[in-house]
Amino acid sequence: MSPEPGHSRGADRPNRPLSALPSVRARAVAFATILVAGLCGGFIGYGIVGLQCHGACTTPDGIGALIGAALAAGGVAVVAVLTLRAMGEWRTIKEERALAAAAETAGMGETGGTVATPAVTHLKFARN
Repeated sequence: MSPEPGHSRGADRPNRPLSALPSVRARAVAFATILVAGLCGGFIGYGIVGLQCHGACTTPDGIGALIGAALAAGGVAVVAVLTLRAMGEWRTIKEERALAAAAETAGMGETGGTVATPAVTHLKFARN
C-alpha cells in the first residue's frame, strides 16, 4: 500500500504529514543567535552613546543600549525567520521528490498503474 498524499513513510517519520517546520535544533540555534545579536547591539548602542555623552549619562546610556539591542535583535530575527523558512521548504521539497521517486520506482512494474504523490495527483505508467 502506498502512503497517502502528503504523508511520508521514512523510518524516522512514519505516517507524519510533510511539514515546512524546521527542526527544534535549528530553531534553538536561531533563538540563541538572536539573543547574541541583541547583546552585541546593546553593547554597540551603549558605546556610541558613551562616546557622545559627557557627565551624568546613565539614562542616555540605557536608552542607547536598549535601542541598539532592539535593532540588532530585530534585524537578525528577520534573517533567522527567512532562513528557517527556506530550510523548511527545502526539506519539504526534498521529501516530496524522494516520495515521488519512490512511487515512480514502485509503479514501474505495473501496466497503467496510478500513483499518488504530494506534488502530482495521478501518474500513468505504460510499459514500453
